[in-house]
Amino acid sequence: MSKLNVDQKNISSLFSDKKADFLIPDYQRPYAWEEDKCKTLWDDIFTFAFPDNDCDKFDENEEYYLGPIVTFKNDNGKMEVIDGQQRLTTLMLLLRAFYDGFANANDKKSVSTRQRIEKCIWKTDEYDEPNLDVLKINSDVATDEDKEEFLSILKTGLCNKDQKSRYAKNFKFFKQEIEQLLHNFPTFYALMPNRILNNCILLPIEAESQNTALRIFSTLNDRGLPLSDADIFKAQFYKYYAKKNQKNDFINRWKELEEKVNKIFHPIQGTPMDELFTRYMYYERALQKIKSSTTEALRKFYEKNSYALLNREETLYNLELLADFWNDVADQDKDRFSEKVLRRLFVLNYAPNGMWNYFVSVYFMKNKDAEGKLDDEKFYQFLQKTTAFVWTYAVTNPGVNALRTPIYSEMINIVEDKDVTFGEFKFDSEKVKSMFNNYVFSNNRTITKSMLTWWAFNKEEQSLIPLETTLEIEHIFARKRQETENSLSDKKNLEVLGNKALLEKRINIRASDYRFSDKIKYYKGFTNAKGQIKEGTKIYELSSVLSSNVDFTETDIQNRNSNIINTFVDFLKQNGLTKSE
Repeated sequence: MSKLNVDQKNISSLFSDKKADFLIPDYQRPYAWEEDKCKTLWDDIFTFAFPDNDCDKFDENEEYYLGPIVTFKNDNGKMEVIDGQQRLTTLMLLLRAFYDGFANANDKKSVSTRQRIEKCIWKTDEYDEPNLDVLKINSDVATDEDKEEFLSILKTGLCNKDQKSRYAKNFKFFKQEIEQLLHNFPTFYALMPNRILNNCILLPIEAESQNTALRIFSTLNDRGLPLSDADIFKAQFYKYYAKKNQKNDFINRWKELEEKVNKIFHPIQGTPMDELFTRYMYYERALQKIKSSTTEALRKFYEKNSYALLNREETLYNLELLADFWNDVADQDKDRFSEKVLRRLFVLNYAPNGMWNYFVSVYFMKNKDAEGKLDDEKFYQFLQKTTAFVWTYAVTNPGVNALRTPIYSEMINIVEDKDVTFGEFKFDSEKVKSMFNNYVFSNNRTITKSMLTWWAFNKEEQSLIPLETTLEIEHIFARKRQETENSLSDKKNLEVLGNKALLEKRINIRASDYRFSDKIKYYKGFTNAKGQIKEGTKIYELSSVLSSNVDFTETDIQNRNSNIINTFVDFLKQNGLTKSE
């Protein structure tokens, strides 16, 4: 069991402790507090210290809780700050601003207060005298260009009007508030810093290791952003490139990479950078011939052998190439991809399982040329086969993790220059047809929209649609029509694929409850009474239904349903995924 040292302390006892030696590590994010948060802190503390603007109403037994400070002692004996960086930094700036306010005071209480603050900001020698060259806090944050300004402000108390960092702005804010305090409440002035030191409480939690501290942070933190795996990886890269005297170049590369990834990835869990590292992890797993369907946690994978993978020159370069590839996928870049490849990628964007992202990432990393490009025709065939397999497996082997076993095996085949065949997992075509015919393609099942997207783009006439387009599932024979007419002999036909199509949300909202004859107007587009043009659908297959039908009956539903399923089974055969092939 992990050991923890937890002991509630006031600011004075925590900061002035001779063992206090805080380090904001390189993997932390830059200081983020804006002036409004500092104002909230100041106002809260002032109200606590002087209830109803009356210094005599203060209860010395009352405490103001500021939150936890989670640390662990690193190999150099420093207290690495995992949680509490923002408040710790802000409190140091606040105390430094008060310290300057007592610079010319010579009365006993003021001198004593100044000495107490000194011991919170600077380390002291064996005679308990402060060493004004050695602070009790340091910052190694890799991507914080202003950290030296923070340390300079703490050491010197100097901050000119041209300094625009958050450190400088917040320090100047506290200085202004302290000046107003002295002007408006001169009798309160010496009391406030002492009440901050004595009655403002922190909960220092010292863990025995970084991993334990990070787990505690994730449990406690419900407001700020917890450190991501990518933040830890960034620190390892930073150390590697610092040894090569390339830390500034690394910082610039990382910022550019982070900006790009934030634009293209929107994961449900973790950060966009975590998602990039995850996609790259599958390539490295394949190189290591890992077939296990149990996937390690991201940090566990990269931390092997003291983060050896992150101490290789090619790793960051590969991550940049992979990010560029997915950026071009997101942009539907026609300079990189052909129209037919972009259409396949659009369909995969509606896959019933996100595993295709990792599969394609492995394919790209292995098959890219010196310029980071792929052979277009081979990539197209790979995407076709991937689509056929993933779609079918979602129906025949449902389950979130079921796809891992066949995909992981094929990832290894990819890096070994073998053809992707899914040889051990081929399908019986008649069994697939039967399962598809009996499957309930309800709207809440992801595979339903997957199938409709595949069907729409199976038509060569279907043009590419922007990825940001919101597509919904349209019942061609409307549910409300069945409620009114009760003309379907089997109500189940309402929910089969033959009665469903993709339709842009902007049209679907208007057309959902109309009879088929009325829907045609909205599907095709029209000009309203105000002369406004209402565009029709870009889904070619739905348009073709309009051109050949004046109504859409139960027979039409059944015929269209059979056509979709039979065509998909043929698609499986064409891609060599049936046992008869």
